[in-house]
Amino acid sequence: MISDKATRPGLAPGARKFLWGAIVALLFLPLIAMQFTAEVNWGAEDFAAAAILLGGTGFALEVAARLLVDPRKRALAVLVIVGAVLLVWVELAVGIFD
Repeated sequence: MISDKATRPGLAPGARKFLWGAIVALLFLPLIAMQFTAEVNWGAEDFAAAAILLGGTGFALEVAARLLVDPRKRALAVLVIVGAVLLVWVELAVGIFD
């Protein structure tokens, strides 16, 4: 008998829901914060940049989960993707490479 994991590569349905739910939650955090403080002042372009960055991250994680079977390679891919996203996020926020 073939296991379900062997026939369906990629993220488990629960992991997929968690990933995309976390991305949506991260996008809503500044929107909620803007209601309570004037220090958070995002425009449409800020939300678009964050959506592209986080959506691209989710897509890259989905692709890595589908293409890589070895758990160690998957973990390394996740670390590389998340590390790259954090570097881009920090650069966009404060410009560490200027």
